[in-house]
Amino acid sequence: MFEQLLRKEKKLSLIGLGYVGLPIALEFAKHFSVVGFDINEKRVALMREGIDPSNEMAKEAFENKDIHFTANLEDLADASFHIIAVPTDIDEHKVPNLTPLQKASETVGKVLKKGDYVIYESTVYPGCTEEDCIPILEKTSGLTFRKDFKVGYSPERINPGDKVRTLTTITKIVAGCCAESLKEVAQVYGHIIEAGVYEAQSIKVAEAAKVIENTQRDINISLMNELAIIFDKMDIDTNAVLDAAGTKWNFHRYHPGLVGGHCISVDPFYLLHKAKQLGHDPQVIAAGRRVNDYIPHFIAKRLVQMLIEMGKNPGKCKVLVQGITFKENVSDIRNSKVVDLIKELMEYSINVHTVDEYASPNEVVHEYRIPLIDAPVGKYDAVIVAVAHDPYKKQTIEDFKALSNGVPIVFDLKSIYDFPPEEITIWRL
Repeated sequence: MFEQLLRKEKKLSLIGLGYVGLPIALEFAKHFSVVGFDINEKRVALMREGIDPSNEMAKEAFENKDIHFTANLEDLADASFHIIAVPTDIDEHKVPNLTPLQKASETVGKVLKKGDYVIYESTVYPGCTEEDCIPILEKTSGLTFRKDFKVGYSPERINPGDKVRTLTTITKIVAGCCAESLKEVAQVYGHIIEAGVYEAQSIKVAEAAKVIENTQRDINISLMNELAIIFDKMDIDTNAVLDAAGTKWNFHRYHPGLVGGHCISVDPFYLLHKAKQLGHDPQVIAAGRRVNDYIPHFIAKRLVQMLIEMGKNPGKCKVLVQGITFKENVSDIRNSKVVDLIKELMEYSINVHTVDEYASPNEVVHEYRIPLIDAPVGKYDAVIVAVAHDPYKKQTIEDFKALSNGVPIVFDLKSIYDFPPEEITIWRL
């Protein structure tokens, strides 16, 4: 398969052209003939014009690439090496939502031919590829797994907004359903990944490796968040504690904060779901999730307490929230915990204004029914810097004084500023 792809006798397809799929498709298109497929025709139209709907890739990234963007199922029939990179999220009950993955499997199943390969990149629980996806491929195609087609797994490790740790510089885990498929998958990905590939023992091992990467980070951040809550009650600066503890060689430094996005705050629920299916009720993972989900409420409550202590009525206060994306310098608003914080503030009848020059106002209104304003309006009783966008890092005490109604109250959730306490009231986790 690899040699045929290299000679462009066969084509590679990428199903799902979001934050994960598009960079991979464009990288492969430097070497292979690629079919880029997405069900969203508006996104496809933009990509044909060299525009990344996610605002991650520059126009130059589309130039001189052998890629055909399409929303037409028939175009997928030309490909023999299919990579599925659709999102995997959770529903309102925090249960894994496999619908996009299942539908993508059905889509590929309709065009699957003997000798084809199907590779999954989506984050799932161990066993999902073989137990949930492959049966759909078999049923839809009428073909037999292993005999007629082979399957692999290579979990995505895209870090949105990171211009240093890019796709090709991060070691790629690869797995196959047999020795032959592992070799082919490793060769295909190894051709574009400068950092090299790691051949996992099995598909389940690769699935598990991916899901625990973010689960581990979630748990570590939850510890910092719980410590921040405790230290706040003691009037201790959490960052000062971390600075001191960090002088020991084996101390691992993490920071407290809002844990959102489409990975860290979602992936643990996939592992929780599978564990419970197997009759085990995980304690540590579940506790970490509870702590991190509690943080928006804690921050809102703390601000209300501070406003009351300063003689203000929260119901008559106006608060500015700077940043609504899930992390700095990206436009991605999926599962942003800033949204939860804003809603908590509104529960206290606080008038909340939100700004974010990176986010799309239309997307924010559509997804969360929260309006974005172009610029701050009037004076505010408090300013919450929720996301460490580059422009916010440059703000000075004078900037906050200009925004504030009286002595500035700044909630620095990303620990950006180091202002003298006598000139400004600043609080951070």
